[in-house]
Amino acid sequence: MLPPPTALPTRRAELLAQLAEDRAYDLAVVGGGATGLGVALDAAARGLRVVLLESHDFAKGTSSRATKLVHGGVRYLAQGNISLVREALHERTTLLHNAAHLAQPLAFVVPAYQWWEAPFYGIGLTMYDLLAGKAGLGKTRFLGAQATQKALPTVRTQGLKGGVQYWDGQFNDARLALALARTAAVRGALLVNYCAATGLRYEDGKISGLQAEDTLTGQSYLVRARCVVNAAGVWVDSLREMDGTAHSARGGRTVKPMVAPSQGVHIVVDRSFLDSDTALMVPKTSDGRVLFAVPWLGKVILGTTDTARSDLAREPLAFTEEVEFILKESARYLTKAPTRADVKSIWVGLRPLVKPQDDDGGSTKALSREHTVIVSRSGLVTVTGGKWTTYRAMAEDVLEHCAAKGLLERRPAGITNDLPLVGAGLKAGVAPVSVSKAEGAHSYGSEAPQVQALPGADAWLTPALSEAMVRFAARHEYAITVEDVLARRARLLFLDARLAAQLAPRVAQILQQETALDPKAAEFAQLAAQYLQIP
Repeated sequence: MLPPPTALPTRRAELLAQLAEDRAYDLAVVGGGATGLGVALDAAARGLRVVLLESHDFAKGTSSRATKLVHGGVRYLAQGNISLVREALHERTTLLHNAAHLAQPLAFVVPAYQWWEAPFYGIGLTMYDLLAGKAGLGKTRFLGAQATQKALPTVRTQGLKGGVQYWDGQFNDARLALALARTAAVRGALLVNYCAATGLRYEDGKISGLQAEDTLTGQSYLVRARCVVNAAGVWVDSLREMDGTAHSARGGRTVKPMVAPSQGVHIVVDRSFLDSDTALMVPKTSDGRVLFAVPWLGKVILGTTDTARSDLAREPLAFTEEVEFILKESARYLTKAPTRADVKSIWVGLRPLVKPQDDDGGSTKALSREHTVIVSRSGLVTVTGGKWTTYRAMAEDVLEHCAAKGLLERRPAGITNDLPLVGAGLKAGVAPVSVSKAEGAHSYGSEAPQVQALPGADAWLTPALSEAMVRFAARHEYAITVEDVLARRARLLFLDARLAAQLAPRVAQILQQETALDPKAAEFAQLAAQYLQIP
């Protein structure tokens, strides 16, 4: 019988003690974002011995900075990529089923201000429904001007002809990543955050494992593994270069970079700017991009951009023109136009778009959103690209490549298609349970009683966060730093950076009590200031 999730070792010393054991793994995964965690869970669910190393925190990078949408990709449909849309729609349903406490259906309305817009977009969205089939979340319907205004009370009414309503999904990305990590641990995988892969090990020219380093102490570890999967997102080229250099008599760069980073900026404002549980979607802004105004955890996310970027900063800053673009376009559709003074938080994610061989470094809009898997001569398996919605299908594809190359034994696939994630163990028809007082706050699902049983369950730091939730994060959710808690276990940094900074000292005290490690409060203060910075 598998142990309950809250009984698993997630305290740092226990994890590192396991990592130090002389154990041979079937699979070592580098990267603790959506892709790497999905691979680790799928492999562990098949009974393979799995270790995953993440140099920072789980979902620290791109995987916590999505637009929070579980979607089939309406814009990919417009590009004619039917296969990608069909796969994503299937995976959308799977994700909503396996993580019902973290992902739910969400209605969107496309407002129409020209006579042709409603029928034009309505036809495309009806095709979206047809592709979804039985996996559809709701039927697309045409709305008159009055019904559109009822769905979106703050939409600009001047010239409003009507609109089209369709359905997609919404989720809590960082907490879903954490659920993947903890579910993989339930299945026997060892997952260690703040542990970087610093080198590759070889036997007879083939990869046989990793060198790793605890980034908090500098302690080194050797990890033996038959197969290594490089799932480091926009940072995959770093490990690929290590692999290439090891096999090059000349040294230096021996591989062509795979990733063309694309920057997506999101701005968060008060709920009053949308005042609805329905999202607003503009398929084509003044420069051809898509604009969303999405209700999320009691606030509204405005975005996003799609801007080429050459560097790979862990905390990229928004460009001035990106912020101006989002605010300007939002003002075209909302009666209450957000200004710079209204911004609660700005966060930026780097999408790992895959470069074509003849890439000229230009626009990223035409680059593929599909994932790519390649295997080097030494056996390093690299996966990048793709999107959150299809993480599970990507994991299956990665393991198929591993088996096809003889790096792993082939075992039956499809196990994760109907595998509830940690916290989703609720009876049919029972609503997810939240321990928070805040509107729209994230749910712990079936684990809510364990959170409520901890000290501080009635000591609220804010309506969205209690002292017990901080203790639960430290004891059972791999949290070490203030940022881990306020950015990803709770989402306060992404929702209200100023409030997060105010709560940081008390969160740091609790974490230090629980872990006896440095919670890095000073570093978090600087980070919170960055999330408030208006370029």
